[in-house]
Amino acid sequence: MSSQYKFENHAEELRQQSKVKLTDLLSRINEEKKIERNRNLALSVAAVSAVTVFGIILTL
Repeated sequence: MSSQYKFENHAEELRQQSKVKLTDLLSRINEEKKIERNRNLALSVAAVSAVTVFGIILTL
């Protein structure tokens, strides 16, 4: 019982201490979008390069 009580008190303290700022969340989302966009761009370039190389090899 005492461990459950300690856990509930600790959880309540964490809820009171941890406040999330909206600007922090928005900046994190924007950073993740940039990273995802760069990954997609790199994947697209790799795919186009592979198709181009395959086409050049077939024409030889």
